[in-house]
Amino acid sequence: MTGTEGGGGPAVAGRWNDLRPRVVSAVVMIAVGAAEIWLGGPSFAVLVVLLTAGMIWELASITAPVQRNRPLLMAGLAAASLGAALLLRSDLAAAFLTVPAFALALTPRRDRRIAAAYAVAIMVAGYGLVEFRDEAGTTGILWLVIVVVTSDVAGYFAGRMIGGPKFWPAVSPKKTWSGTVAGWIGAVLVGLGFVLAGMGGWLLVLLSPVVALAGQLGDILESWMKRRAGVKDSSQLIPGHGGLLDRFDALIGATVLVMLLGLFFKDLPIG
Repeated sequence: MTGTEGGGGPAVAGRWNDLRPRVVSAVVMIAVGAAEIWLGGPSFAVLVVLLTAGMIWELASITAPVQRNRPLLMAGLAAASLGAALLLRSDLAAAFLTVPAFALALTPRRDRRIAAAYAVAIMVAGYGLVEFRDEAGTTGILWLVIVVVTSDVAGYFAGRMIGGPKFWPAVSPKKTWSGTVAGWIGAVLVGLGFVLAGMGGWLLVLLSPVVALAGQLGDILESWMKRRAGVKDSSQLIPGHGGLLDRFDALIGATVLVMLLGLFFKDLPIG
């Protein structure tokens, strides 16, 4: 019996080579994330600052792969800038959030304007996660994360089981309309679940799919940037998963939208 016949052989086993590191990494990320969301305060803020700095490092690395030391300097700059913004919590904080973007734009790299714009999104998302945790509490952050995760999982399985027309073939050849709509439906169900549990108003049912769409666009943007850079993963920081941007791209898009909505609405229907 050859390796491609029956139920065994190296061909079949090869498909599951990364299963163990993926599961272990996922369990660790869920445990750490859940603990920090529950703790909140400075502990959660430190975690977000470190993750944000890591994502800026990845962005600097994939847009300027020949530069060895500058990505680390960018990460340090991002950590210092976000830390200052979180300490100030004033209008001046917005200026600090743009510092890494200017640094990326002023150094030699591929797609400097795109990199700078994405750096702003990363920094705003980092600031927004801490701000949203402080204002909406554990319930608000859980809703945001669950909407993003549910949309991603529903879209993944629907896209592969149903297939069909592509959502945005010029930018993301793999994303389908079936997966996109499934993500919206999953987000609606999450919003409905929070409402029925008494943890949000009915407007949350309409808001959840909009936030899911923002997350899907964040995922598409990150994938597009990686294709332009000619890389499969943003880094190898997370065994079996790739990099931080690969795991948090959708959360970046969703959080930025929530921050923008917060400029126009005093209170979101959550918590």
